[in-house]
Amino acid sequence: MSQTKTKRREQIMTSLLIKGGRVIDPSQGIDGQYDVLIENGRVVKVEENISTVESSKVLDVRGLIVSPGFIDLHSHLRDPGQEWKEDIESGSHAAIAGGITSVCCMANTDPVNDNPTVTRYIIEKATKVGLCDVFPVGAITKGLKGEELAEIGLMVRAGAVAISDDGETPKDAKLLRNAMDYAKSLGIPVFCHSEEKSLSAGGHMNEGYLSSYLGIPGIPAEAEDIGTMRDILIAKLTGAHVHICHVSSKGALKIIKTAKEEGIKVTCEITPHHFTLTEEAVRNFDTNAKMAPPLRTEEDVKMCKEALKTGIADVIATDHAPHTIDEKLVEFCQAPFGIIGFQTMLPLSLNLVREGYLSLKKLIEKLSTVPARIINKNDIGTLRKGARANITVFDPEEEYTFTKELVKSKSCNSPFLNKKLKGKVKFTIYNGKIVYKDF
Repeated sequence: MSQTKTKRREQIMTSLLIKGGRVIDPSQGIDGQYDVLIENGRVVKVEENISTVESSKVLDVRGLIVSPGFIDLHSHLRDPGQEWKEDIESGSHAAIAGGITSVCCMANTDPVNDNPTVTRYIIEKATKVGLCDVFPVGAITKGLKGEELAEIGLMVRAGAVAISDDGETPKDAKLLRNAMDYAKSLGIPVFCHSEEKSLSAGGHMNEGYLSSYLGIPGIPAEAEDIGTMRDILIAKLTGAHVHICHVSSKGALKIIKTAKEEGIKVTCEITPHHFTLTEEAVRNFDTNAKMAPPLRTEEDVKMCKEALKTGIADVIATDHAPHTIDEKLVEFCQAPFGIIGFQTMLPLSLNLVREGYLSLKKLIEKLSTVPARIINKNDIGTLRKGARANITVFDPEEEYTFTKELVKSKSCNSPFLNKKLKGKVKFTIYNGKIVYKDF
């Protein structure tokens, strides 16, 4: 057999044809019935009718949506150090079940991801698991203590895509300024959990009538507003790209809107739980509805939806934060903050389409194309020729109950457990390989 024939045979052996679906790729303005041909883990072409003889395997997806693989900018995989809650393998399985092909994991591991050794450990383990991208977010400060800058340059060289102290955003404004100067020089964003801790300290839910009624110490929205203003002003001073995590208050969104109008380099994310639930979810002291920032008022929820509609909010991210049953099965004020979110991101986000806030194309843009842009990854979040074939195929109409048996995470701390959801991932493709299929 000639070398040409052998090469052609090898290409066919590693090819996949996704046929008959509604392909939506915001990066190219594509929305229609197309076929997608993949060879050797990359997109070869997107056309109306590609012959089945061009591929060794055909995936019939008629009636389904085909989009670039979802990218989650904010998650906690608990690995290394808290693997009983989650690890990179279980987190990867949960992610792909939610159609997520790329995950950014925060630095609050044990040991903290504040040096290139931990950064490389995360990347190497994720590569070995081989189900999705895991992009480490390195710490701003050593040990997340807010005292001394971490080894930022070395972490970026090892593969970190951003820096963040997550829930421990530095109190020292000068130190944060130095970190932003450094991040700007490296071309990476700074992810900020914007919060004035002196106002939120000791709080466990949104401050207001309900917190007073329940006798639970509250966290005022102003703690988030003040933190957001400070972090954006430092970004303005430095010219760095600041990304505000899990925005939940109408005040913070107004501040972000003004900053964008002034040309400050700021992006932000909103989680599905913050545009779906209000503080009423904790009325019965459900610790699975306890998160930081806390669930807020109906007015805040509406503003979150409007922000996604108008573009004030750039992306949807989960803040996937696993905790064990024992950790959550305690008095409300003793329980840790956080819920899992990988597998509920799509169905909850689709409600924005049903309610008229977003088109399906715009939703997919906020789940894939824009997140890729924020972390400077131009070969994902798109179905352009030559891009890595990270693809999500889903049915926006399928209804089901989200039971514990469906949870792929090691933890099941979700306020949406045993709730009816609409919209389900059917296939997840990573580097041209089908890594998840729903039966």
